[in-house]
Amino acid sequence: MNDKLTTFDPAESLTSDEAIAAFMADAFESGDAGYIAHALGVVARARGMREIARETGLSREQLYRSFSERGNPTLKTTLAVMKALGVELTAKSHRIVPSA
Repeated sequence: MNDKLTTFDPAESLTSDEAIAAFMADAFESGDAGYIAHALGVVARARGMREIARETGLSREQLYRSFSERGNPTLKTTLAVMKALGVELTAKSHRIVPSA
């Protein structure tokens, strides 16, 4: 049997806002900055890097480089891409306050 393996591209499965939200929630829960940046790059590819570049004013090359596995996007770039994607970052406290 000759099974041919293909490369899985998670961007291909991100076809709805709900799928994107779940994908990004998982990335944020990881707490891993590199994984979060990579996940944003995957979502940007799913939505269309050319469109994201146009909306952010950044070049496609800069976006691909910033959100690659070895990329290290600035906070400014990250926030611009998140805004273009409609992804919001929220904060909540995880600190437990002892009762009196």
